Amino acid sequence: MAVQSREGAEAAAARPPLLQAVVDAFRIPELRARILFTLAMLLVFRFAAHVPVPGIDHTALNNLFSGQGGFTSLLSFLDLFSGGSLRKLSVAALGVYPYITASIILQILVPILPQLKALSKEGEYGRRRLNQLTHYATVPIAALQGYGQILIFQRAGVLGANDIFGGGSAGMFTMIVAMVAGTMFLVWLGELITERGIGNGISIIIFGGIVSGLPSIVNNAFASRTNVSGLFLLCIAGLLVIALIVIFTEAQRKIPVQYGRTVFRGGTVRRAAGTSYIPLRVNSAGMIPLIFAFSLLILPAALASYFVVPGETGAVSRFAQGVVDLLGLDSIVYWVILFFLVVAFAFFYTLVTFSQMHIGENLQKQGGFIPGIRPGRPTEEYLSRVIIRITWGGALFLGFIAITPYIASKVTGIQAIQLSSTALLIVVGVALDTMRQLEAQLLMRRYQGFIR
Repeated sequence: MAVQSREGAEAAAARPPLLQAVVDAFRIPELRARILFTLAMLLVFRFAAHVPVPGIDHTALNNLFSGQGGFTSLLSFLDLFSGGSLRKLSVAALGVYPYITASIILQILVPILPQLKALSKEGEYGRRRLNQLTHYATVPIAALQGYGQILIFQRAGVLGANDIFGGGSAGMFTMIVAMVAGTMFLVWLGELITERGIGNGISIIIFGGIVSGLPSIVNNAFASRTNVSGLFLLCIAGLLVIALIVIFTEAQRKIPVQYGRTVFRGGTVRRAAGTSYIPLRVNSAGMIPLIFAFSLLILPAALASYFVVPGETGAVSRFAQGVVDLLGLDSIVYWVILFFLVVAFAFFYTLVTFSQMHIGENLQKQGGFIPGIRPGRPTEEYLSRVIIRITWGGALFLGFIAITPYIASKVTGIQAIQLSSTALLIVVGVALDTMRQLEAQLLMRRYQGFIR
């Protein structure tokens, strides 16, 4: 037994730390069950992504995505975030983004509407109620987005005269219901992962959709093997972007906080001091500003593409085509506007969410204070100044991340591969968050974790 234990210890020492942490994670029955459950739900998600909505002309759909032009580039960009579901126009084509949109809208409305603000202060009940309202808001948002997608594909000829649209409005209603049901099914899967699996379920679903598109990206890389130097530069750029994302995701400003506590001991009253800190992240907005900016810029081009009629020279069609070309992924105007929108939304979202935390008020209630700063309003003003200063770094970082695909395509000369830095930001962020949860589970059982 001693020899076997010594051999097992030597084998564990010979393994890389990350691999050893994975082995340790699977040795814990509860943690192993959570990991396997998460993988099973991701497998169910990928099955749902291959179930098409009724009435699709798949030949026309494939021709549309294999074409050229700004509209095709826009569809390919959206398809990356749907995990290939949009290319198949499946019931999961909308993904969980209607739910994310509803969550963002609720977060913005909480400090504006007194009823929602009061609800947010009611603890667990308020949290459940706000989550319920988010689910209610997801249904109409998904229906509107599904209706818009169906109209765009119908105009592109994907939905022909012999398909389900022969049934009139009943056919349209059937397709919308299928897409809304697909979105709500994915939201349900995400909540199951959060409850019984590892990580944030909604983020894991998005992560799975993006990662599933990696094989097609690798295939495009092999198709571009004639430009070996450009492909090498693209790989180097991808690694640098990942390193930059990790640095800014983990970067934070620690504000020291001291607590004065009253302790009753032996019939006497004594003062005991404690020290802690407030971690203010440089990129506290996460990926939300990117989602805001992309949605705002994609909407005009998507609406304009509906009025573009091939071969028609009318004023409306020419104007719509001009909008599509101006806000296409190949236009420098699109990327310049995107940069400034991301920076602006980063400040907006950070300040809105920070104002809802009431850190200064909570510190005062808990008997805490920042050394050299008076409690109450002066603390709030000091923290606001600090968060604005450090948000400049996070906002410029997000703006750079947003325009990295355009810079990479111009430097490397490779257009066939879309290096989506936004997708990388999501993937790296979700991976780090999931590793932290696994790290906590392992450290509770005195194992070495993933993060050193």
